[in-house]
Amino acid sequence: MKKAKRFLLIPLLFFLCFALTACGKRNNQNVYQKVKESKHIIWGVRADTRLFGLTNVKTGKIEGFEIDLAHALTKQMLGKDATASFVTTTANTRIPLLKNGNIDAVLATMTITPERAKQVDFSKPYFPAGSSLLVPDNSKIKNVKDLNGETVLAVKGTTAVNDVHKFEPKARVLQYDDYGQAMSALKANQGVALTTDNGLLAGIAQENPGYKLVGGVYNNAPYGIAVNKGQKDMVDHINKALDQLKKNGMYDRLIKKWFAGIPGFSLKGVLK
Repeated sequence: MKKAKRFLLIPLLFFLCFALTACGKRNNQNVYQKVKESKHIIWGVRADTRLFGLTNVKTGKIEGFEIDLAHALTKQMLGKDATASFVTTTANTRIPLLKNGNIDAVLATMTITPERAKQVDFSKPYFPAGSSLLVPDNSKIKNVKDLNGETVLAVKGTTAVNDVHKFEPKARVLQYDDYGQAMSALKANQGVALTTDNGLLAGIAQENPGYKLVGGVYNNAPYGIAVNKGQKDMVDHINKALDQLKKNGMYDRLIKKWFAGIPGFSLKGVLK
């Protein structure tokens, strides 16, 4: 019996060694050289975030600012005949997918933080996100300081929860599991404002007429494109492409395409 078990373990060990070796090679490869040769970049994106990346139920395709930006970056980096493909990610899966080599870069409303920078390398910021407020059109709330003694709504696990307390310690925060619940609470007057990143609030405002963003951004938390650690070539070429898209006007056109006309959203703050 013991011999049989040992016999069965031998091929399993060979398989594990092969898998680990393949994984190591994949993670150590120069990602930029790979995408340059294939003229193809696999982007990790969101498919549930209005204005940035959202699945169109009619076409089945993901649409949004980040999707358009990914296409533009791909062609700017690799040539007009280069192509982009997309893998849907979440806040929990985007870094593991990157680490495993399933995607080449993450373009998915990912805030640049010191903690994340220990696991991935970031490009320069491509969207000046930051905590903001969404209120009814007739609200007297103008900025975060007006939340003194008031109840503000937020989603569990978001940085906005701490941001509110940091900038207005006397505000009361009610936390919900998702933005749908938080927005329903705002409509039911359970709080005077909903807080999260300005870009996400812009998407909520677009979907809910009668609400607007106020107060600008009260805490900066810009989004960056993430690549695996040690991929300096990829980061450098992404940064260069971002600069070129801003210089040739493509970046501004994409921002205006997706964010123009959102009540209270400052295009000037993004296009500066």
